[in-house]
Amino acid sequence: MQTSIQDRKSLEKKPSRDDEKDSEAYDVTVSIAESVEGDEALKLVGRERTAQFSEEYNKKLRRKLDLLIPPLCAAVYFTQFLDKTSLNYASIMGFPITGQHYNLVSLAFYLGFLVWEFPTVYISQKLRVAKYLGANIIVWGAILMCHAAATSFGAFFALRFLLGMCESCVAPILILIISMFYKKDEQGTRVSWFYVMVGLTQIFGGFVAYGISFYEGRSIAPYKIIYLLLGGLAILVGVCVVVWLPDSPVHARVLTKEERVAVLERVRDDQGGTENKHWKKDQIVEALTDIRTWLIVITTLMTSIPNGGLSNFSNMIIKSFGYTSKQTLILSTPGGAIASLTTLLCGWYSDRKNERMLPIVFCLIPTIVGAAMLIGLNGSGNKGGLLFGTYLIGTFGSALSSVYAYNASNTSGHTKKNTINALTLATFSVGNIIGTEIFQPKDAPAYIPGKIAIMVLLTVQLFVSFLLRWINLRMNIKKKAKLEEEKAKHGWTDEDVQRERERHAFMDLTDKQNPFFVYTA
Repeated sequence: MQTSIQDRKSLEKKPSRDDEKDSEAYDVTVSIAESVEGDEALKLVGRERTAQFSEEYNKKLRRKLDLLIPPLCAAVYFTQFLDKTSLNYASIMGFPITGQHYNLVSLAFYLGFLVWEFPTVYISQKLRVAKYLGANIIVWGAILMCHAAATSFGAFFALRFLLGMCESCVAPILILIISMFYKKDEQGTRVSWFYVMVGLTQIFGGFVAYGISFYEGRSIAPYKIIYLLLGGLAILVGVCVVVWLPDSPVHARVLTKEERVAVLERVRDDQGGTENKHWKKDQIVEALTDIRTWLIVITTLMTSIPNGGLSNFSNMIIKSFGYTSKQTLILSTPGGAIASLTTLLCGWYSDRKNERMLPIVFCLIPTIVGAAMLIGLNGSGNKGGLLFGTYLIGTFGSALSSVYAYNASNTSGHTKKNTINALTLATFSVGNIIGTEIFQPKDAPAYIPGKIAIMVLLTVQLFVSFLLRWINLRMNIKKKAKLEEEKAKHGWTDEDVQRERERHAFMDLTDKQNPFFVYTA
């Protein structure tokens, strides 16, 4: 990667006394000559801010981005979650695999997801991320359509495994794209705008499956229609992503050069950077030795185990209350509406209050209450109470949305970002694999052990969330004190501090290496 024209010219200038003072400021300060290891943004902007844009201009630019990036991200997530949970609908529409084999077919998706998570993140860093994402969507659409031709356990297991491999790149790339184009206090809301699709797919999928369930023809089984329809939709979305979703602000063809520069200047003070094509060992080591990484791993695990069970067994649970298959498909849709509303509210609160962990706490408490209701009302015949408990359980899903926003806002250094995102999604896969096994056929139809597991896991997660929040606040206090110390030591004015902040923004430093990075609680 080449440095910007401005940076190359500055190499030819004799260092001034001010430059020498700046170079003493921090051991982590990277010289311009080393900017080949800096951010891709340096292809368009210098290390220091040279262009100013009005608030009105930035608002207009953000609206333009909002009309393009979140809708495409939402379409991707809508397609992914619908395709991933297609097995849930097929299970009550004549799907030929049942019992423990059904559990294994469900598990196969997450096994493929886990196996391919780290390789896919590595590959995506070397390529244009949006193009790589679009290609994977097109391939998984074809794989999904092949489900209609499968007849044996082995074939379904293999197809679900390949489906998991293709879909493993989605969340890391979407998180990365949101973090490149949006400021920290905008990221939680934008993540919620695509994550809300988890709930909306539950509504859409339920109604589509309900309509198809009335099909009485013998030429093709109803569950095969689901796979053909969803596979075709995925291919269409994949083509749209390849054509329109920008890879980064530097390569956004839908923006003018001035707008691309403005996007970069908007996010400069957040110190998050955009991208770098080089994998850096020191950033991997820092990610693996950062206690917060493992608390996020625990958070993801605690919230993914319930997801693995409920995303494949929720319809069976509702049906066990005494409803028919058709009634079950319709009655599952309000849960999606509640999940969607929770996600949007948590995303709004997350940015409004600059919080990431408290929204997780808010969305887990109703789920704990709902699980307790399902256990307490089991066998009571109180269909209304049982249904209400089922709907309450759906609120926990927005926890992962807050985790995505947390990763986007609290991690800097492109390799470190990708490492933590890969660990998060690998853990998501492990949690879902475990989740498919907490609902055992021998426990049907009530699945009481699985419901108890959900209640216990999410209760533990409440304490993990508060711990992670406390650590981030404590690190901010230490950073602020260190910055004040350096400011006094070097006699910096506020203008000097701002100049240093700007110079650090696009050097691909990690959040710990960068003294100006501020964590979001």
